Amino acid sequence: MNHYNDDPPAYDGPSKSQLKREMQSLQDLGKRMLELGNDQLDALPISSTLRAAIEESRRIRQHEARRRHLQYIGKIIRQEDDPEGLSRQIDAFYSGSEEHTRRHHLAERWRDRMIAEGDSAVGAFLDYCTSADIQHLRNLARNARRDSRKEQATGQSRKLFRYLRECIDDAESGQD
Repeated sequence: MNHYNDDPPAYDGPSKSQLKREMQSLQDLGKRMLELGNDQLDALPISSTLRAAIEESRRIRQHEARRRHLQYIGKIIRQEDDPEGLSRQIDAFYSGSEEHTRRHHLAERWRDRMIAEGDSAVGAFLDYCTSADIQHLRNLARNARRDSRKEQATGQSRKLFRYLRECIDDAESGQD
């Protein structure tokens, strides 16, 4: 008489090895993020927690402490909204993508123009990118102009740039 259970085992989720591989890939992604410049980091849709962890990790020199901190960064990346999208954006940085660079510079030019010219530049951008939220865009541009006049760095210019880049990416990927 056979006392063994002939039923196949129930699926309990990914194996321990698979979870370790996934965590290692997130740590590798974090390591690649450490190599990015500040302007490239600004262009990424990351949380302030992840940004602070990356900046902190750049200051750590001891090998073991840096390794542990990379584990922490991997844990934070796992909690981000779109780790796969984040990885694709970082791949675009590393590939030296001409298209990525072109869109980045285009967003910078629009941002600088909106800070210098005001609502006329906002209107011109809305002709280029019809899906943009006009009220949100005007608020961002107004706040960035205010920072520029006061010579403060409260991040309003960066917020405007991120929104412009998002709109440009949406508009141009819809044309492809």
